Amino acid sequence: MTNDDAPLSLDITNGREQPRPPAVGDGPTDAPPGPGPVVPARPRLGPEDWRATQEIAAALGETAHGKVGRVVGRLGTARARAFLARAQEIEAGGGLMLPDGSRRRTPGGVFFHLVRTDATLTPADRADIFPPKSARAGRTTTADATPPTPPTLPMTAAPAPAWTDDAYRALTQQPQNEIGRATTVKITVIGRPGTAVDQGQAVVLALTSEKVPDLPKGLPEPPAGTRYTVFVARKPWTKVAEALAADAEDAAIIEGYAALDPRVEGIAVYATSATTKRLQAAKSAVMATP
Repeated sequence: MTNDDAPLSLDITNGREQPRPPAVGDGPTDAPPGPGPVVPARPRLGPEDWRATQEIAAALGETAHGKVGRVVGRLGTARARAFLARAQEIEAGGGLMLPDGSRRRTPGGVFFHLVRTDATLTPADRADIFPPKSARAGRTTTADATPPTPPTLPMTAAPAPAWTDDAYRALTQQPQNEIGRATTVKITVIGRPGTAVDQGQAVVLALTSEKVPDLPKGLPEPPAGTRYTVFVARKPWTKVAEALAADAEDAAIIEGYAALDPRVEGIAVYATSATTKRLQAAKSAVMATP
């Protein structure tokens, strides 16, 4: 989700508030110019462009539509959908890492990266779609002045627990009908695996995590030395193995589904994609080349 998207503007019809497609930008078109670069005024989106904006944002998992709307409004629906298709192809092929290799870009991040680095965009296009912070800061709307109260999840008030064995046991006794449902579970394992065990169409890797990250205050201390047994299909692993063998400083990046499997020690990871930091960096460089 981007940070510069304004809430929906509203029309008043027959005494009732009606949702109205927002402007391609996120502020009034007649606002007086302030310091910093001048960002051109933008027309409001028409119904078809607004529908395309909603569809593209939903496909990317973006809950705010302002920046997607600026892409549609500036470049047109066809080009915006073409950027979406390219972003989805990249995601299906393992995604796109940030330049520092710390993590994968989100689908929305891939989409906006493709737009920003497209060689056919003019400086005016970029200023319109990606206005400088100084230009965004001065924009306000009626909706901005009174933001809606976000919905809250039901929670049971309780004092901060002492993380004792009894406290953990109490958590496992929660009634089944009070347990929520996870719609997506994903784990990313980054590191250099040991010996790969050949299992025909797949290989099995073992990695142990000793480093515990800094966690927010109030969370219990997780155990160190967690073992991960990772199952990777042979085809993606072959390229990863070659890259690791060629560079002792490279590290594997494996994403997949995690589960507690009593047949293996620790946490089982079933890989959906596998690459390395160097391979991801090379891919990013190719994508950024005009």
